[in-house]
Amino acid sequence: MKKIALSGAGGQLGSVVRAALVARGTPLRSAAGSQALVPLVEGEDVMHGDLRDPAVVDRLLEGVDVLIHFAGTSVERPLPEIIENNLRGLVEVYEGARRQGVRRIVFASSNHAIGMYPVTERLSLDCELRPDGFYGLSKVWGEALARMYWDKHGIESVCVRIGSCLERPTEPRHLSTWFGHRDLLHFLDRCVEAENIGFLTIWGVSANTRSWWDNSGAGRLGYQPTQNAEVYAEDILARPNPLDALGQRFQGGGFVGIDYSRDDAGPEGLAASATRPV
Repeated sequence: MKKIALSGAGGQLGSVVRAALVARGTPLRSAAGSQALVPLVEGEDVMHGDLRDPAVVDRLLEGVDVLIHFAGTSVERPLPEIIENNLRGLVEVYEGARRQGVRRIVFASSNHAIGMYPVTERLSLDCELRPDGFYGLSKVWGEALARMYWDKHGIESVCVRIGSCLERPTEPRHLSTWFGHRDLLHFLDRCVEAENIGFLTIWGVSANTRSWWDNSGAGRLGYQPTQNAEVYAEDILARPNPLDALGQRFQGGGFVGIDYSRDDAGPEGLAASATRPV
């Protein structure tokens, strides 16, 4: 059985994945940032530390086959913080993978790498990247870094452009972007088990009727989502849309309005600051 490392194990998605893998008995090493993790079961392999420190990265990746990399800043923040956590930290992770012989990394990219597309467009995986802020820009850079490490060093990567990964969708945008937890876990299983994937980018989204993203390329990985946000559509559409006019126009939703200075924001004003990576 393959040994898996999970960074960002204390975060919104990392905590879901960690609990599921531990419950299965998967060989797992989980890492958080500055705050130590409390073991879920006796003897669980947990650690914490700054991934900008090569020694911490080596501890995380020693003896590991696959890294699920969920660590980093996951909302729009000032550029210096984004650079430290999402650029510098990612380089240290890939360099650590070179040193430790890790064969594959699952990189948490984001729908915010393409957030400036209007909701009227359906996107393929090879679409032009249009980030909606510094956070989305860091994911564009991260995908390019992952590509380079495959081309130059043979480290496989699956870059998953995560949509709205929640237990259930709660607002109209999620009818297009929802990535259910069951589908997330199935996706990660395929990332671990699939053979000879090289470099691959996939939309992190469920089988939503209203999806904006063509995920036909996911067949190469064997990812076959079964959840559909449409099940919740009647309830969601009966409630007010929390996004303003600008957020409803673009695929990035509320992230688009952060520091938006064009004069076409709409009568409802700019979107509020996003507080979670959805």
